[in-house]
Amino acid sequence: MQRRRFGLWLPIIVLAAGLVGCDLLKPKQAGEAGAPPLTPEQEAAKAALPAPVRKITPQTPDVRAYRKIGARHIYAVYKTRIYKGKIPPLVYAVATVETRLDANGEVEAVTFMRAPEHAPEVSLEIVELIKKASPLPAPPAKVGAHTYVETWLWDKSGNFQLDTLTQGQRSR
Repeated sequence: MQRRRFGLWLPIIVLAAGLVGCDLLKPKQAGEAGAPPLTPEQEAAKAALPAPVRKITPQTPDVRAYRKIGARHIYAVYKTRIYKGKIPPLVYAVATVETRLDANGEVEAVTFMRAPEHAPEVSLEIVELIKKASPLPAPPAKVGAHTYVETWLWDKSGNFQLDTLTQGQRSR
């Protein structure tokens, strides 16, 4: 009896394992065959993004504390662009951004760990917002020049929240 039960489940397990790796079930990324094409504006925005520059700083307690300082500075500069309240469950775009700072808080480079492929115009706007907010407050001496990492939660209205200071997400 035990052998018969396993025999019934074996084809289902094999089928499920095959579907997990199946490309047909994976969502298409912009630019892939079968994916919706990017608009000319999105293509231009994607082409204008800076080349990646990576200098990751370990996330020590001082660096994590500086994230709040940097996020508060961006919020102060863009008071009217901050999404008020809990963000919707499906945000328009999410971007994880690395901002390389010198010891004085001047922005040296902005790159993306995660860029919204479907909305490259958002990435371009984030770069501009960060550059216009420069200089950020000078990092503490023991932190010095480093890469400030932040996740931007972007609403379709063009307003945003930073993950460090987010008010959370609505369930509906």
